[in-house]
Amino acid sequence: MLPRIEIQTTADGSSTLYRPDMDEHYHSTNGAVTEALHVYIQTGLYALPIQPISVLEIGFGTGLNAILTYMAAERSYLPVNYTTCELYPLPLETIEQLNYNLPDTATKVLKALHQCPWNEPYAVSPHFTFTKLHNDLTLLPLTGKFDVIYFDAFAPDKQPEMWTEEIFKHIYEKTNPGGVLVTYCAKGVIRRRLQSVGFTTERLPGPPGKREMLRATKS
Repeated sequence: MLPRIEIQTTADGSSTLYRPDMDEHYHSTNGAVTEALHVYIQTGLYALPIQPISVLEIGFGTGLNAILTYMAAERSYLPVNYTTCELYPLPLETIEQLNYNLPDTATKVLKALHQCPWNEPYAVSPHFTFTKLHNDLTLLPLTGKFDVIYFDAFAPDKQPEMWTEEIFKHIYEKTNPGGVLVTYCAKGVIRRRLQSVGFTTERLPGPPGKREMLRATKS
């Protein structure tokens, strides 16, 4: 059972969730949508000039990264195969209370992403195929290969088991050559762990409220 969760409004007007038991937010309080667009869409999805593109998201959460990727795919006619992992799904009634200022069509798609079956592909549109895995990445291995990884787990001090060298090694092995991993976290210890498994890392300007973020590339 999920612990108590509070809905809060961030600096750009979009919603985030707060878990008092962890003292942790799902997104940046400086702007949930702003952060997701900067870290995952601009610096991740648009980093590779290839089609189709295979995305792996670590941490489905509210579905914000997924719906923004869907919108980018539709806007750019970019074929995207999107896989996401989540161990503790959020209830639909919580999702329906969030404000992301989405077009009506995207709001309906976001709801569909939360309602579609687990562990099987769901064709959202001709440009976007979605698969959500109800699993614990620390226990169950991934299948397939990926071009872009959105690493959006809770912060390392809140969820340390998700930021281990073993996890990054497994992800590295599932990343296509030239693929990238992007994350909001720019801590030196995380950068060194990514490098230790083979990634080449770079610090990039972060979203509002964060000086830096990380992008790691498989050479």
